[in-house]
Amino acid sequence: MADRRYDVILVASARGALASLPSRTQRRIIKSLHALESEPRPPGAVPLAGRSQQGIWRIRVGDYRVLYEIHENLLRVLIIRVGHRRDVYRKGSGS
Repeated sequence: MADRRYDVILVASARGALASLPSRTQRRIIKSLHALESEPRPPGAVPLAGRSQQGIWRIRVGDYRVLYEIHENLLRVLIIRVGHRRDVYRKGSGS
């Protein structure tokens, strides 16, 4: 699978949440997002539990979390939420 490249796409709310973070945190998260291009299930990535979160994966970047879906048939990783660990799982958190 090393030669497969995934497109990493951020939904608008995730893009906005990322842009609102301190620049150092942004750089760390962006580095992790680039890594998803070649490996959408890196060590430490976990699928979220729960019926409403089926198909959603999570990676940790310090105190921040990135929630995403993997679309194998399209070779696409869709970033659906970026946020602090205390907020990112809250329903309707907007980011």
